[in-house]
Parts: sequence; structure tokens; C-alpha cells
Amino acid sequence: MRILVVEDDEILANMLKEGLIEEGYAVDVAYSGDDGFYMAESMPYDVIILDLMLPEMDGFTILEKLREKNIETPVLVLTAKDGIDDKVKGLDKGADDYITKPFEFSELLARIRALIRRASGNRSPIIKVKNIEINTASREVYKDGKRIPLSSKEYAILLYLVTNRGKVVSREELMEHIYDWEKSIESNVIDVYVNFLRKKLNKDLIETVRGVGYIIRKDE
Repeated sequence: MRILVVEDDEILANMLKEGLIEEGYAVDVAYSGDDGFYMAESMPYDVIILDLMLPEMDGFTILEKLREKNIETPVLVLTAKDGIDDKVKGLDKGADDYITKPFEFSELLARIRALIRRASGNRSPIIKVKNIEINTASREVYKDGKRIPLSSKEYAILLYLVTNRGKVVSREELMEHIYDWEKSIESNVIDVYVNFLRKKLNKDLIETVRGVGYIIRKDE
């Protein structure tokens, strides 16, 4: 899953990036409102973490402009503005959640997971497909009740396909959601990871749609 952090405090922004990467997310960072809006408008993100007090374009304006353009990416406001009026304004402008500084990183992670689940229509942290169970809170995957270790990229690809099950996902879309702007990726890397997943899980769990991409079908 790919996250955009829009935060002008470079130390905090880079700490967030490092922490989120350790959790298996792909992360892009913008240090100004203008850059944040451009990136949010230009690239598909699964969650945007947005400060409100930004140079150039403030967070409220970013929210308003994104929603005006029908960009429905979940937005988690992360700010020092803890007044009720600011929270109400942020939510009314289109934010999906609101957390104030200082904050616990574990709480931020939990809120990100909740936003991703909500956007995909999965309320429970446990996702089951055939004989596979994914615990999105612990990031553990089980096959027939036995834990199957996955690399961070294997897990990210599996989670994206599962949360979009029933939909054909192209290789390009997977790459956009799994890797950040800074990564230069070989064109066949997605195919390699999908083959790893097939070997570790069910060979028929992920189907290839020739010339298009991959799909995990919904349970009949």
C-alpha cells in the first residue's frame, strides 16, 4: 500500500517515512502544500497523511481541492491544531480521520489500517479468502491455520489484490501502489513476487488475466 505524507517539518516527515517503510508501506513525502497537492492529484495513493499548517497551500485548501476533483483517497489529518473548530472544519472539508500531535506511532498505524479497510469495504481486520486468512493488524498470513511467512513486498501485493478482489489489477497499478517514486523497478518484478505467493499459498489463488494483470476472485 502506498502512502503520501504531506508535512513541512522535515525531521518528522522523514521519521514517518522511515517508520512506515519498516511496516511495509511505500511512502512518498511532500514538504509543502503545493507539492503535496500536485502529488495527491497525480498519483494513486491508498492513504494521505496531511498536516494542516503548510507553506504555500494549507491543508484545508488541499482537502477542499481534492474533494472538488472527486479524488476520494482517504485522508488522515495529522496536526498540532487540536481545537474542536479545527477538527470540525477538517472533517467537513473531507478528512476521514484526525489525529493531533504529539501522537503515538502505534495509534497512527492503527488508524491507517482502519482507513484502508474502510476504503476496501472490509470492516474486520481479518480477511479470509478460500483457505487463506490475513490478519491486517498483525500483518500475519495463515494457510489452513498455519502461519506462512511473507516478505514485505509479498504481503503488500497480496493485501492489495485481496482488498480489490473481484477486480482485475494491472501490473502497472500494482507497481504504483507497492513502490514509491524513488524506486527504479524491473518490469517483471511483480510477476516474480506473484509466483512466490503462488508457491507459498495456493497456486490458483491469484489468477493471471493474460495481457492485463491479476485477479483474486470473490468467493462464490
